[in-house]
Amino acid sequence: MELTLDELRALTGWAADCAARALPLIPGDPRPAAAISAAREFASGGPRTKALRTAAWAALAAAGAAEDPAASAAARAAVGAAGAAYLHPLESPHQVKHIVGPSQQAALACELAGGDASAEIAWALDHAPPEVRELLRRFPPGKPGRTRLGELHRQLETALRG
Repeated sequence: MELTLDELRALTGWAADCAARALPLIPGDPRPAAAISAAREFASGGPRTKALRTAAWAALAAAGAAEDPAASAAARAAVGAAGAAYLHPLESPHQVKHIVGPSQQAALACELAGGDASAEIAWALDHAPPEVRELLRRFPPGKPGRTRLGELHRQLETALRG
């Protein structure tokens, strides 16, 4: 399987837009915002650099440091956005988690903060570019778990494949 930079840029841009919606839930830590900024830079035509990976790792540290579950999920959405630039060209169900992860984590963050995860899922679906849908369809079905996060994964994946 081949993945083009254009496909990765489309995915990363969408992932960053989804993750950015959850940023207000982690206002005291700049690391998730920096990861989203790095993702957007790549999506806009910038190179995949070590700085992008470093920003993703920093956002992951922010997720671990967050005491609020909503803030942790928001930071994980940012991790996924920055990491989307490095989606592997492997025909593996695991890769599907990297495609839907930022939007599902943003939806979970919203729900944990008392919001509506369904509204976040709807927003993500409305804003998913055709390239993301086509990219997802090239991968085998994902294997989400039985948790709430797994249910959000199923909703996103099913609708995106639609």
